[in-house]
Amino acid sequence: MRNLEQYIKKGGFYQSVVEDGSDIIFIVDYNGKILYHNNSVKETLGYRSKSLIDKNFFEYLPKNQQQDLKIKFKSIQKKALTKKIEFQFRCRDKSYKFLEFNAINLKHKQKLNGFILDCRDITQRKKDAEELLRLQKAKEQFLANISHEIRTPINGIAGLASLLTKNQQAEDLDNYLTAIKYSAENLKVIINDILDLSAIESGKLKFEKIGFNLNDLLPTLINTFSYQAKEKKIDLRYTIDSKLNLILVGDPVRLNQILINLVGNAVKFTNFGHIEINCQLYAIQEKTCWVKIEVIDTGVGIPKDKLETIFESFSQADASVTRRYGGTGLGLTIVKQLVALQKGKIQVDSVEHQGSVFTVLIPYSIKTETKSNKKEKEKIIKGEHPGNNLRILLVEDNDINRLYAKSILKNWNSITDTAENGLVAIEKLKSNQYDVILMDVQMPVMDGYETTHTIRQMDKKISQIPIVALTANATKADIDKCLNAGMNAFLPKPFTPDDLYQKLFYELKIKNSNQPLANHNIESKEKSYDLHYLNQVSGGNQEFIQEMISTFIQSVPDILNKIEKETDDKNWLKVKALLHQIKPSFVLLGANQIKEEIVSIENLDTNILPWKEVSQTIYNLLNKCKRIVASLAKQD
Repeated sequence: MRNLEQYIKKGGFYQSVVEDGSDIIFIVDYNGKILYHNNSVKETLGYRSKSLIDKNFFEYLPKNQQQDLKIKFKSIQKKALTKKIEFQFRCRDKSYKFLEFNAINLKHKQKLNGFILDCRDITQRKKDAEELLRLQKAKEQFLANISHEIRTPINGIAGLASLLTKNQQAEDLDNYLTAIKYSAENLKVIINDILDLSAIESGKLKFEKIGFNLNDLLPTLINTFSYQAKEKKIDLRYTIDSKLNLILVGDPVRLNQILINLVGNAVKFTNFGHIEINCQLYAIQEKTCWVKIEVIDTGVGIPKDKLETIFESFSQADASVTRRYGGTGLGLTIVKQLVALQKGKIQVDSVEHQGSVFTVLIPYSIKTETKSNKKEKEKIIKGEHPGNNLRILLVEDNDINRLYAKSILKNWNSITDTAENGLVAIEKLKSNQYDVILMDVQMPVMDGYETTHTIRQMDKKISQIPIVALTANATKADIDKCLNAGMNAFLPKPFTPDDLYQKLFYELKIKNSNQPLANHNIESKEKSYDLHYLNQVSGGNQEFIQEMISTFIQSVPDILNKIEKETDDKNWLKVKALLHQIKPSFVLLGANQIKEEIVSIENLDTNILPWKEVSQTIYNLLNKCKRIVASLAKQD
C-alpha cells in the first residue's frame, strides 16, 4: 500500500493514464489551437510526439465538418462537461478516422478558455454499424425476394407435392424431389422476367426519347460479360460500323436490356469458340436510321423444329436445356416484345451444335440541325452569340469528351477552363469566376455529386453558379440523383451543340457576367494573402473575419520582432520554433507563399550553409510578413 501511495504522490499515474493511455488527450483553446496532446496520437493517428502542438484542431477535420464542430465548440462553452461528440480527424497518411470526444470545459473550474478533449477511436464501431445496416438491407431484400418467389407457377409444384403424400416408389420420389428442387432454383429468374413482361403487356412500360451513341453503349455492355467469357475461354468481340457514329434518338436503356438478354444467352449456351456482336447501318430513310445488330455465337444451336417457339413465354428448345442451363426462355419473349414496341424486327438463324445468329433491326431518329442551330450559327457570324465570352468551367475526366465539348464552346467564342476531376474544379473555383459549370458525373478522385455538394457549401458567389450534369446514364433515377445533389439541369451524353445551346440559353437562360477571368481577390493576390479560406470557414461572417485579422495584427508583430532578435543572436533553434509558431496564422490568411518559405527555411541545414546566407533569407521573409501585417492594418 505504501508503494502505491508513493506512486500516486510522485504522479506516476499521470504517465500511465494520460501520457501513455489508450485514449487521445487534446488540450485546445476555444479557437481550436492545440496546446497539448499525449503520445496516443502516434498509435491511433500516426503523428509524432508533440507534432500537432500549435496546429489548429479544425484544420484536421473534413472541410464539410469544420463549421459544424466550430458551432458545437461555441455551444459547449456554457457546459462544464460534454459527452460523445463524433467527428472525423485526418491521420498522417491522409486517411480519416472516426473519433468521439468527451469535453471538460476548463472555464468552469480553472477560469481558462479551453477544453480537455478525451478522444476515443470509434472507427471500428462505425464500420460495425455500417455492416449492420448493410445486413439489414440485405435482409429486407431477401424478404422481398421471398415474397416474389411465392408467386410461382404453382400448379406443377403443387401437383408434385400432392403426389409425394401418396405411396410412391423410391425412384418416383427422387424424380419428384429433383423436379421441385430445380423449379425452386429457377424461381427467382422466372419472377423477375414475369415482372418485366407484366409491365410490357399492361402497357405501363414507357420508352424514352433521348440522344445516345452506340460507341458509348456497347463497350460497357461487353465489359459486363467479359469475365464470364474469359472463364469459359470464349473470345468475346464486337464491331461498330463507322457510319453509325451518329446521335440516335430512342431508349438506350431498353436497347441495353435487349442486348443483355441476347449476349447473356450466347455466353450461357456457348462452351467454346467465340461470340461476336456486329452493329451495322442497315438503311437510312429520310430522318430514320435502321440499326442492324447481330449476335453471333458458336454455341449449342437450336433445332429447326424449335425455332418458332423460342420467343414464346416459358419456352426453350427442350427440357434438357432447362435442366442443364436453367432459365425459362422468358428473356427472349421480353426481347421480342421490346423490339416490336419500338417498331423493329428480330429473327434467328441456327444450326444445332454449330451456333446461332440473332438479328435485331430497330429504327431510330437521327439528331439533325434544327432552326435554332442555324440561327445560332448566324449569331456567331454576327458576333451576337449568347455564348460569346461566356465563362465556362468544364469538369470532365475523359480526354475525348473534353475535346468535343471544348470544340463546341470554342465555336461560340466562350472562355473555357477545364478540370479533370472535382478536386481540381474546387481549387479553380476559389481563384476564378464562371458563369456556368458543366459537370461530368462519373470521375475519379471526386465525382460530380460530391463536387456539387461541396460547391453548394462554399461562399454565396460560388455556391449559386448554375451546374449542368453531363452523363451517359439517362434514367429517371439518374436525373433525380443529379438534381437532388444540387445540380440545376441534366444533359445526357452524347449531346449535340444544339442540345447544349437549348439547355444553357433557353432552359437555364445563362448570361455573360462580363467580368474578367481572373483571381477573385486581385488586391489580396498582390498583397500575398487571400481571405477566401476565412470567408469559407465563417460562412462569410465579416465580424469573425475582422476579429481574426485584429488578433493577427496584435500578436504577429511581436513574434516577428523576436525572430529578428534571435536571428541576430544566431539562435537557430529558437528561430525555427518561432517560425513554426506563426506558420498557422499565415496559412489561415491564405498566405501560401509565406507558408512555403517558412517550410523551406525550417529545412535549411545550418551546419552546411553560412549563417549570413541563412539570416538574409530570414530577414527577407520577415520583410514580406511585415508588409502583410501593414496591409491588413490599413484594411482593419
